[in-house]
Amino acid sequence: MRKQKRQRFTQRRRAGWGMGLYRNRANGWFGGVCAGIADHWEVPAWLVRLCAVFLFTATGTLAFWAYLAGWLLIAPAPNQWAEQDAEDEPSDRPAPSQRLREARDRLDSAMARVRTMEGYVTSRRYQLDREFSKL
Repeated sequence: MRKQKRQRFTQRRRAGWGMGLYRNRANGWFGGVCAGIADHWEVPAWLVRLCAVFLFTATGTLAFWAYLAGWLLIAPAPNQWAEQDAEDEPSDRPAPSQRLREARDRLDSAMARVRTMEGYVTSRRYQLDREFSKL
């Protein structure tokens, strides 16, 4: 029973508590809690840090304990390139080489459309159509 609760807690923590809340260690200063909250709320990290400093000065150690709890309860952002655990299901995301190939195909398609438009705009047909539209 206790082991199941611990596993459920760990799974929910890894899943961002169902709302995509993760610590951002790449942009964080002390554990990435403020940067993670800023990412979640889509606000600048400096604003969340400023609020944290204000709370620390206003409440004293209460803000410190809240930050420490956030550090322990909020999981670090998952690394997209890390290998998955054996118990996790395989990802539905295509491999990076497949994604690169698809991006290259989309870029080639866009370039072909640009060439077609460029050919039309520099043609006599475009000039004729433009003169007719002025009438």
